[in-house]
Amino acid sequence: MAEGQKEQNPLLAALPPATDYLTYLTIVEYNLTEENLPVLHQVLLTTDLTVNIGWDLVHLLLPLLPASEECLQDIAAKGNPREVILKVTEALRLLEFEEPHEDSDEEAAPLEEGSSSKVPAVEVGESSTSPALPPTVLPPLPVLKFEILVDLLMALHRRVKTKYPSRFLSTSLQAVLVAYNRARTHRDELTLSAVKLVKTLSGTKRPHLPPRASSANLLRAATGFSEPDPEAQSEPPSAHEQTLVNRLLQSFLTHVVEDYVLTLNSEEDVPGLAWSSRLMEKYEPERIVPGKRQYADRFAEDEDMKSRSAIVGQIVALAQDLGMKTEELVQAIMDPEIEKQGIPGAEDEPPNSAEDIPLSKTGSLFLFAARSVKQELYSNVSVDDTPSICIFPDHATILANFVGVMGQQTVGLEPEALLDTVLALGLIALEKNAVGEPKDDEDFARYLQTTSLVSANTPSPSLRYHAHYLTSTILRSHPSDLVRLTFIRDTLEHCPYENLKASAVTWLKGETLEANPNIPHSANPATDDSNPPNIFATPVALSTVAPFLFPDLTHTYHSAVEISEPFMQFRQELGFYLAALNFYFLLLTARPLHDVLDIKGLHEGSNMEEHYLTPLKEAASNFKTSLEEGGELRIAEADGIGQAKMDIALLEEAIGMVERALSKLKGE
Repeated sequence: MAEGQKEQNPLLAALPPATDYLTYLTIVEYNLTEENLPVLHQVLLTTDLTVNIGWDLVHLLLPLLPASEECLQDIAAKGNPREVILKVTEALRLLEFEEPHEDSDEEAAPLEEGSSSKVPAVEVGESSTSPALPPTVLPPLPVLKFEILVDLLMALHRRVKTKYPSRFLSTSLQAVLVAYNRARTHRDELTLSAVKLVKTLSGTKRPHLPPRASSANLLRAATGFSEPDPEAQSEPPSAHEQTLVNRLLQSFLTHVVEDYVLTLNSEEDVPGLAWSSRLMEKYEPERIVPGKRQYADRFAEDEDMKSRSAIVGQIVALAQDLGMKTEELVQAIMDPEIEKQGIPGAEDEPPNSAEDIPLSKTGSLFLFAARSVKQELYSNVSVDDTPSICIFPDHATILANFVGVMGQQTVGLEPEALLDTVLALGLIALEKNAVGEPKDDEDFARYLQTTSLVSANTPSPSLRYHAHYLTSTILRSHPSDLVRLTFIRDTLEHCPYENLKASAVTWLKGETLEANPNIPHSANPATDDSNPPNIFATPVALSTVAPFLFPDLTHTYHSAVEISEPFMQFRQELGFYLAALNFYFLLLTARPLHDVLDIKGLHEGSNMEEHYLTPLKEAASNFKTSLEEGGELRIAEADGIGQAKMDIALLEEAIGMVERALSKLKGE
């Protein structure tokens, strides 16, 4: 370089041997600006210098991205790879992602006007020493740091020549996961970087997914030549060590897919990959609502949905390339042990054997489900080694391992993507008629309790429907009518969720109609002791559930507290009341059932007019009066007067229908 340049630029003037390496590093630190990056790039092409100071420059160069990327590539190509790996993993562990926020107009205004700076902004795909490529949207700096640091690890690990590569790889993969887990935005871009890392280090030839249009993945011009490892060991890794490396990559991939799928948003009721809804569209096309956009179309047309499928598809294919067997996934999924959670941010010791490296339990579930769903949705997919699962005991075990793990009060509150996956596996088993055999009636009831609670608690309408469908179908599959009646009664008696009680009324209605087809009945049908009649074809079933189907409401809505409190309770229970009244109206008007089910005896024995109908009518009248001008509810329900009046009108109409049918019954 010219003497004039050396005198003008301290990075050139102080080059060793003019100063020692430590002094030169200090000079670089105090003079590192974007203007000096082209000079530093030229300096770092000197291998001896980069080996000695490169690793200490990593944390100084990261804040200057994207302009400093070329210098970081120089360090990855020519620095001591072992030392640089330590600095890169340290930077990943310290990486903090910004919380998503929207700038106000006032905050954005100065940016629009622009303030001149000494150095022109460096666009994405452009370094301070290279011609500019067409500008792309720049991601937040932490996202850019993550992508660059992961790229550096790819180059560094390829350079390290050691007998024990798993020791370096274990440290790197843990650091990547620590940073990846912290991110709340740009998950697609970060996931693609993590997947690219696995592909590169595993040597798979599968092509990388192209970056999304909105991504700021740089068109990185890697340094053309990498120096050999100065501490290279001549002895190659053993077969045991290669197995360790492969298992580390497998485990890493299961954790990546776990975090990615669990963080997918559920806007517009698209939970995760919406596997359950897409399966139901194929299995039960007659249930598709006319005019409603199908989930299959969303995932074929919407960019966000297509991106989800493509990324998960890449992960599934990569897991296959890594030799991840379905049996291993199933073993992890079915393990009843609660997954051990490490200390956040802490680094585990390098493993001694592949058995010491667990797969992510939830990640294994997603991979197994993806393999299973792929075979169901796409006819051109060849059948692989994915085994079919039965409802009992397989799906029951999956439910126990993933739903309500923290207690029954949390059932249905799990991430919607997780619930969608669990339900999808149940739907596949149902489609294959693989119900299996529960261990006992308690095992059967426990399964139904879990799926029914999911249908009651999850915020997703589509998941509520799928859970209800699964519950109803499995309930009907049990050969014992007494077991089915017991579950319906227990739900009506003990369940705290009114919408689930309404479902129980639907089950009871279905059982009653199926056991009593609309054909002439004998009042006293002949029975065979060896083949007793279905309990739902006798008065026993209705008399058993009547106290809970039509509970005593005499004191329910008579309260000294403000009327708004009982009205709130009333609206929560309205769905159950309407379901029970509509079912009773059906019984009253279906004359062929009167003798067989002893409807008149049921009415007289339950005393429902006094304990049920009359209190409901009085409550509706009181609420209706309070909603008029000057009433307490008129003020409390100011924003929902119309809906409140409509709810009361629905109840009054249902009660009126029942009373008119009762008058005919009494006149018979």
